[in-house]
Amino acid sequence: MSEQNARIATIERKTKETEIHVELDLDGSGEYEVSTGIPFFDHMLESFARHGSFDLRLRAKGDLAVDTHHTIEDVGIVLGQAVREALGSAAGIRRYGFFVLPMAEAKVEVALDVSNRPYLVYRVEVANDRIGNFDVSLTEDFVYAFSQNAGLDLHVELRYGKSPHHVVEAVFKGLARALRAAVERDPRTPGLPTVKGAL
Repeated sequence: MSEQNARIATIERKTKETEIHVELDLDGSGEYEVSTGIPFFDHMLESFARHGSFDLRLRAKGDLAVDTHHTIEDVGIVLGQAVREALGSAAGIRRYGFFVLPMAEAKVEVALDVSNRPYLVYRVEVANDRIGNFDVSLTEDFVYAFSQNAGLDLHVELRYGKSPHHVVEAVFKGLARALRAAVERDPRTPGLPTVKGAL
């Protein structure tokens, strides 16, 4: 792929609560370097990169002594901004993507539209809300921040499942696979995938 057509972005965000640096290549091979100070979250972001075939370098420093919420939400903001910037005008993409991800006893359905009109429907409830020290409810905060900043109409639904680890991992992998399909270039549609003239 030529430099001119490269879909890459580098985003930095610094607040009193977090400092985040993201480098993203939508047309990568799933290589990653991730460090947030939250081991399980790192594992989920690594899975996101690998299953989306996105090259991702992500460093985050946050006020983890206070809580992990600020770091997880702000990573969603910055990663979403990187996706939006890397897409540019979004000309030539398939736009829609969906994936049903099985993980042991769990199954998660993800559907999305790269519409630049963000919306989130998140129907995921698990009885156990902890994975080690990780608060499962923060997955929704991440997904919300990501969808709003990437411009995604995103629907995530847990069909069934008991293990919170399996459920959350299925959410991240399903999101990656659905996004990978949606941002893939469609050789039959070189222009914008809309009649509006802009996304």
